[in-house]
Amino acid sequence: MVVVSFDRSPQTYRHWRLSTDGPLARLELDVDEQGGLVPGYELKLNSYDLGVDIELYDAVQRLRFEHPEVRAVVVTSAKEKVFCAGANIRMLAASPHEWKVNFCKFTNETRNSMEDASEHSGLTFIAAVNGACAGGGYELALACDRILLIDDNASTVALPEVPLLGVLPGTGGLTRVTDKRRVRKDLADLFATRSDGVRGKTAVDWRLVDEVVPRREFRTIVEQRALEAAGRATRPADVRGVALTPLEREVTDDGLAYRHVRAEYDRPLGLVRVTVRGPAGPPPADTGALHAQGADGWLLAVTRELDDLILRLRTNETELGTWVLRTEGVPELVLAHERAVLDAAADGDWLAGEILHYYKRTLKRLDVTSRSLVALIEPGGCFAGLLLELALACDLQYMLDGPPPDDPDSPERAVLALSAANFGPFPMGNGLTRLESRFYREDDHLDWLRQETGRPLSAARARELGLVTDAPDDLDWEDEIRLVLEARAALSPDALTGMEANHRFVGPETIETKIFGRLTAWQNWIFIRPNASGPEGALRRYGTGQKAVYDRKRV
Repeated sequence: MVVVSFDRSPQTYRHWRLSTDGPLARLELDVDEQGGLVPGYELKLNSYDLGVDIELYDAVQRLRFEHPEVRAVVVTSAKEKVFCAGANIRMLAASPHEWKVNFCKFTNETRNSMEDASEHSGLTFIAAVNGACAGGGYELALACDRILLIDDNASTVALPEVPLLGVLPGTGGLTRVTDKRRVRKDLADLFATRSDGVRGKTAVDWRLVDEVVPRREFRTIVEQRALEAAGRATRPADVRGVALTPLEREVTDDGLAYRHVRAEYDRPLGLVRVTVRGPAGPPPADTGALHAQGADGWLLAVTRELDDLILRLRTNETELGTWVLRTEGVPELVLAHERAVLDAAADGDWLAGEILHYYKRTLKRLDVTSRSLVALIEPGGCFAGLLLELALACDLQYMLDGPPPDDPDSPERAVLALSAANFGPFPMGNGLTRLESRFYREDDHLDWLRQETGRPLSAARARELGLVTDAPDDLDWEDEIRLVLEARAALSPDALTGMEANHRFVGPETIETKIFGRLTAWQNWIFIRPNASGPEGALRRYGTGQKAVYDRKRV
């Protein structure tokens, strides 16, 4: 099995070129055909695999943190007459099921990070579609704010997955066409069932693109549109970015260890124990100190480590189906660091804002992870404020009511603490906070919780407030937790994935919840149907000259 690393930097990119010039940046896709992440396929026609998307994710992160002067990003192709052919079909056909779904999930999250940068960081992404644009290539364009299509009587945009592959556009294509581009549903139907795509004026009329531009004027018009967008942007000028230095990480057969986060594997029980350490010292005294700390500042550092850990576990440890989350540290220090960053963001500091949005996106990544999440709140922990969000993201929360079982004479007790961070800054994909999702449409209960903000809450009080699932005492703690984890391991992983995805997202639908919900349910199912992945299915027969053989029963 290939062990996937998510470490990238512009100096090591094989598939993207990132360049900046004042307020403008260019992201040019130039896929190395022989640069597949896994052997067995060639990345022809700027098609992509997970490795290509890992580089794109890194580039977006660096634009947000290292290049705050950039206000508009042109996303285009370095190859003639082809923008992007989408996800590599040979890769998809040969990949195991869990790889396909994780690939689609990460690709979606990367597209979402672009849209988040547009909404919250003042970046405008302009897709300069300078050639054929199909499948995931068009979905990349859909993630941008504006799409310009070259008008050369050949270049088209297309979502050909249904007619050619027997699957759905896996990175949110159908949802973004109707909900974001507001394409009429009958036209969306025609579009998604045509393998040849749509070009020129028709693409504009159907709202699939914003503008078609003659080839001779294409580069000039694209730059003009980018400069116009940069002129409207709100990003700060004359500021210095923060370098995203390489993460310090120790990898062993038994786990992963970072400076602030560690993971220990229990393979017989199918779980991983994740511990997040709170800050060791006081917060930065002012925004100058926050910037001086850069990537070493506690909140940015712990967020990067959590992000990397989630991605590595999701991709490389698919049989570790339960994640047990703990914290270590001093709650007051967590709240102090939180206040320092929240206050700086409220005063307009760009770096503080980016750190908070990054932590929000990392929590969202946890929300859509197909694992059972269990929080253990114990003495010596620091589930407070923004770290309490980790516990609230879990499916179950257990809090020890009593001394540590191995030290019954200890006066130390488990506490948790609510703060302003639990009431707005870190919404889920449904637009609600995790407390609003937990106590859906219970406004009186949320008002009650607000009154408890800033106070250390005991196990008994946390249970009364509904913040924990249960609070066993020290005599029952170890047996109770053991039974919970053993019971989880005995259940069907498929049923748990569906159940957890259903329970985590209540209330309103958004583009994000539609994309991930449909990925979990529809695409997950379609991928394993014989019509797609069977020996005579469309994915297997694509490019062979043989037509797919379909089971005609509607299921």
